[in-house]
Amino acid sequence: MITTKYVNYKQVLNLAGVHLIFISIWCTLIAVFFYFFNWHWMTIPWVPVALIGTAEAFLVGFKNNQAYDRLWEARKIWGGIVNSSRSFASMVYAFDTKNEEIGVFDLEDRKKRIVYRHIAWLYTFREQLLVPTEWEHISTEKKFGNINLRRNRLIKAGFPDYGRAPIFLHKYLSEEEYELKNDYKNFATYLVSQQAKDINELKNMGAITEFNQTQLQNSLNEFYNFQGQAERIKKFPSPRQFASTAFVFNILFIMLLPLGLVNEFAKLGDWGIWTSIPFCIIIGWIYIIMELVGDYSENPFAGLMFDVPMLSICRTIEIDLLQMSGETDLPDPISSKNGVLV
Repeated sequence: MITTKYVNYKQVLNLAGVHLIFISIWCTLIAVFFYFFNWHWMTIPWVPVALIGTAEAFLVGFKNNQAYDRLWEARKIWGGIVNSSRSFASMVYAFDTKNEEIGVFDLEDRKKRIVYRHIAWLYTFREQLLVPTEWEHISTEKKFGNINLRRNRLIKAGFPDYGRAPIFLHKYLSEEEYELKNDYKNFATYLVSQQAKDINELKNMGAITEFNQTQLQNSLNEFYNFQGQAERIKKFPSPRQFASTAFVFNILFIMLLPLGLVNEFAKLGDWGIWTSIPFCIIIGWIYIIMELVGDYSENPFAGLMFDVPMLSICRTIEIDLLQMSGETDLPDPISSKNGVLV
């Protein structure tokens, strides 16, 4: 997540710097051919170019709106996980019994194990969501995929805890549960099911009432719902018939743009031909950035700087739950680095 009030020039160039070079070369070539070789036959009237640009603006606007909906829904899901996690942990520690046959220390140990397992579920769930799919930018074209891999490595280099999920799992899970990690394709689902078994065991031994068990199970059901909602966004791409069409039309518009613009500026004289270059670059680059903003925002769990800051959210929940457990040795919150929060 970008945390600066305004996107700085480094972030803009990191996103669309290569595209700026390409469009500058194309616009300059058209002006050179028009001025030195008198290739007036290649120019086209401005009206059809303007019509294509207008249609593309509507299409890109629609795409960006859908991408924002996916991004905002992902953030609401993790916001719901924050609230439900706090409620779940508070209920675990609040529900108590007067059954004298149950040892106090044993009960507290069981409760702490449940809360710790929930922290492990958070980091497991985050790690599963970061596994790249075939349509995300890290996995797509080889050349541009490598660019995004480098971006991902730069982000991870600034956050030491970015890839330490196995360490957190080892810290918050028993040795037996930690060894089961590779036996399950969806380890996060397994952890929630184990929570249900432990809570049911507390009910059977009389540590909590049946009503308490129902309340806690409802919280676990919410976590399943949140997990399913996030997996739906992760595993179902923004419909390619919309996203790909906008991309193709954008390329078509940018290719035609200097052919229509140079003819209009040529009416001002020879100097107008060269003046068309910066205006062509600005207009084309605006359309490119609009396209890229929507293209990167539609995948909110891709591991890039446009994502939902899952590590920061997990750490916030971890701190809250450890404090509820009476812990005093707390980890530091995740802070933004270079205007990015993960």
